Amino acid sequence: MGKRINLMSLIVQKYGGTSVGTVERIEAVADRVVKSYQCGNQVVVAVSAMSGETNRLIGLANEINESPDLREMDVLVSTGEQVTIALVCMALQKRGIEARSYTGGQVKILTDNVHGKARIKEIDAHRMQTDLKAGRVVVVAGFQGIDDEGNITTLGRGGSDTTAVALAAALNADECQIYTDVDGVYTTDPRVVPDARRLDQITFEEMLEMASQGSKILQIRSVEFAGKYSVPLRVMSSFIEGPGTLISLEDNDQMEQPVVSGIAFNRDEAKLTIRGIPDQPGVAYKVLGAISQANIEIDVIVQNVAKDNSATITFTVHRAALKQAEALLKEIAVDLGAIEVDSDDRIAKISIVGVGMRSHAGVAAQMFEALANEGINIQLITTSEIKITVVIEERYLELAVRALHSGFNLSDDKAAEG
Repeated sequence: MGKRINLMSLIVQKYGGTSVGTVERIEAVADRVVKSYQCGNQVVVAVSAMSGETNRLIGLANEINESPDLREMDVLVSTGEQVTIALVCMALQKRGIEARSYTGGQVKILTDNVHGKARIKEIDAHRMQTDLKAGRVVVVAGFQGIDDEGNITTLGRGGSDTTAVALAAALNADECQIYTDVDGVYTTDPRVVPDARRLDQITFEEMLEMASQGSKILQIRSVEFAGKYSVPLRVMSSFIEGPGTLISLEDNDQMEQPVVSGIAFNRDEAKLTIRGIPDQPGVAYKVLGAISQANIEIDVIVQNVAKDNSATITFTVHRAALKQAEALLKEIAVDLGAIEVDSDDRIAKISIVGVGMRSHAGVAAQMFEALANEGINIQLITTSEIKITVVIEERYLELAVRALHSGFNLSDDKAAEG
C-alpha cells in the first residue's frame, strides 16, 4: 500500500506535454500545485516540453541533417523542458509561491552516456532538499540528465515519467502523482467498452503487465522503476478533479481481491510461422536468435512437434517489423530445410491481468468460454502467474474485449470472484 498522504507529505507531481501545452494550461497546473502546497505538502514538480515542441525541434534538426549527431540532438531537444520549467515557476511566483527551476544537469540527474535513451544512475537530492526545507516548490525538467563528462543526455520518449519516479525515489517521497489526460487506470479502454470502470488501486505487477500488453497510460520503464524502489504512483487527470488510480505494492490485507483487474489489448501485432524444421536442440535458437539479433522484439512463442519429428514454431512481432522478420525467416528456412514460412498481419493480442489469478482456479477456462460463446477462435495462448494472453483474428478484437469485460463482471463494483 502507498503511504497515507498527511500534512507535510512530500509529493512529486509530473505534468506531461498536453498538461502544459498552452499558457492557459500552465496556469492551471500552477493552480493545482498551489492547492497541494497550501495543504501543507512539500512539492516537487517534473514537467515535459509543451505538446508538439519536441517534434518541432526534431523537425528542425532533420531539415539540416537527416542523420544528426546524437549528442547534439540531446542538446537540442532538452531545451523544450527548459522553457516549461521557467514558465511554471513564473506562474507559481505570480501566485505568491516561491519556486525554483532546475534542468536535469543542475539537479544532477546522473545518467549513462547513451544519447537519446540514457538510463539514470543516481540523483543528487541535496539542492532540492535545501529548497524544500526553505519552503520553495522545486520544478525540474523531465526527460533529461547529464553524464559523467557533463554532456546533456535524454531518457527517450516518455522519459519524464521516469524522471518523476526517480526524483520521488531519491527524495523518499510519500507519493508520485502522474498527471495526464485520463483520470486513472481503467479496466480496459473506455473507447472500446464505454462502461469500463476506473480502478481505485492496482499493483505494480498488474500495471507492468497491462503496460507491456498494450495499455499506454504509463511508460513501462517508469512502472519498473517505481516497483523497484517502492514508490507509490498515482495516475490522475490534469483536467478534472478526482482521486485517480493508486499503483502500489500488493495489499495482502485486501480480502476481496478481484480475479481479473483489467483487460489489455494490442492491434499492432503480426504472426509468423515456420513449418517442417528439424526437432533437435538448437533449432529454436537458430530461428529466434537471428530475429532477436536484428533488434526485432518477439512476443508470444509456440512450438509444436509432429509425429514425424518435424517442428513448427509460431511467434508474434510488432506489425511494423513484419517484413524484415519475414525476410530473415525465409533465409533461415532455406538453411534448415523448412517446408513453409507464412505470415499474418490481421491478428490482435488480448490479455486478462490480475494478481487474484494466483489463488483462483478456472480463470483460463472462464476466458476461453467467454470467447467461445462469441464464436471467436484462439490461435495462440501464453500465460504467466497473473496474466493470460491469447492471439485472435483482429476483426474480432472489440467483440472479444467486450465479451471478456462482461464475462469477468468488470463493469460492476466488484469483479468476479471466479
